[in-house]
Amino acid sequence: MKDSEGKIDLLAIDDLSEKLSDIIDWAIRIKNDDDALYDFKPLDGMSIGSIYEKPSTRTRVSFEVGVNRLGGQPITLLAGDIQLGKSETVADTASVLSRYMDCITYRCFGHEDVSELAEFSSVPVINALSDLHHPCQAAADMMTIVENSDKVNGHIAWVGDGNNVLHDLMLGSAIIGYDLKYAVPVGFEPDADILSRAMDIAKKNGSTIQEANDPAEAVSGAGVIYTDVFVSMGEEHLESKMESFDGFQVNEELVSNAEQGFLFMHCLPAHRGDEVTDAVIDSPNSVVFDQAENRMWSQMSILTYLCNEAAWQTYWELR
Repeated sequence: MKDSEGKIDLLAIDDLSEKLSDIIDWAIRIKNDDDALYDFKPLDGMSIGSIYEKPSTRTRVSFEVGVNRLGGQPITLLAGDIQLGKSETVADTASVLSRYMDCITYRCFGHEDVSELAEFSSVPVINALSDLHHPCQAAADMMTIVENSDKVNGHIAWVGDGNNVLHDLMLGSAIIGYDLKYAVPVGFEPDADILSRAMDIAKKNGSTIQEANDPAEAVSGAGVIYTDVFVSMGEEHLESKMESFDGFQVNEELVSNAEQGFLFMHCLPAHRGDEVTDAVIDSPNSVVFDQAENRMWSQMSILTYLCNEAAWQTYWELR
């Protein structure tokens, strides 16, 4: 979304709907351009702050390394370093950090917190994960699928929880134009408003989003099979939730319904033996570590676009 001052915030992947395809292609190009980052430093002199309410491996490392490669200074604030919304209001924190930083990423629990931070920040805010959306993961997911487009014959199939990763996967797939079919247990459906938003985008771009409660139906003929943990961080108290996912494990029997060259995807960390078996996640079809790497490259494209659009455009035009 673009506010009156011209800054762009990334709270959900459809905030970049008009540019997402180009952002992905830019990321793929710079990933394969060994010479670019020797003298291309679009974030030179910029400080990029990252706030983490939740622990992180891929998000923290991918942002810190990516910012460094782009010439910027990453500043990481962990839960114990900052009292966002506790001893200081979110609005005041946003106003203060905006005076120091050129962009803020925020990995939080409630989506309303990152929305409020963006509202009162004068610099771009990137949602690095909230309970409703995970746009950076969706950018990496779409990048990984586009990189393997010559191998993908069939729709994207999601098997698991109707969570934040599915929300932005639906939106991202609709924007790029991929068909998606999801299977979730009854009672764990994706957010109705986000689903409606994604279906509107899909209709505009000539793709489809379909629901199935049967995992075998969802993966039948699929070119991509995607799953995530059944119990997300912060849901550990929901002890009975796992019982609802009986029959939703991605295993050799289930994937036999997909296209032979299907891609297996997972945003990681994986709970091996729960949502996926070793035989699937370690198979030649698995691109989970490509996904993890692509978090960095896609975020580098996003950061450059939000913080220095002129440099992003210059590099894009040189392709």
